[in-house]
Amino acid sequence: MKKYVWGLRSLALGAVTAGIALAGLPATSSAALISTGACDNSSLSQPFAQWGDTNQYKLVPGGNFEGNLSGWTLSGGARVVNGGNPGGSSGHSLYLPAGASVTTPFTCVNAAYPSFRLFARNEGLLSTVVPQVVYKLPLLGNLALPIGAAALSPDWSPTMPLLTASVVTGVLSGGTAQVALKFTAVLGPSEVDDIYVDPLCRR
Repeated sequence: MKKYVWGLRSLALGAVTAGIALAGLPATSSAALISTGACDNSSLSQPFAQWGDTNQYKLVPGGNFEGNLSGWTLSGGARVVNGGNPGGSSGHSLYLPAGASVTTPFTCVNAAYPSFRLFARNEGLLSTVVPQVVYKLPLLGNLALPIGAAALSPDWSPTMPLLTASVVTGVLSGGTAQVALKFTAVLGPSEVDDIYVDPLCRR
């Protein structure tokens, strides 16, 4: 049975840090945060419907590891390998040895509260993946917020929905924000595949 460990202290620290950094920036009205489609006209699907999540998601650019990884940043031995999520396009996935990390390209979201999910599995008893959300902020550059840690199952399975911090509301322009996702393997190797973002505001 898979288990998830959420670092609430890390999330709170990240939110406070971001709140300080964003203080004084103009807020966007809540009405501007409502949208009925993806901000970049991406195709939407329901990849997690069989797990009770019927939200519409878009695939992060290159997030199924079946093509060009232009815009991705891989470090510490992260690499594409054969095999992957059997419920997806499963030809390839991304292998993360302990200490390795990967950062996706930036993609737009329509609200301050997007969520994201992916399929993953561990390859060691203590393998854990630490996700971060990276925001592209005017004047301040890129800001990475830790949002906890997930201890994964040895079998391919979806993670729980991972939420971003709402403090980005003040930097949204026209109701959108640019977000990248970073994943770091600690304590042991893991694999990730089929990374999706829920770009809509329906909360």
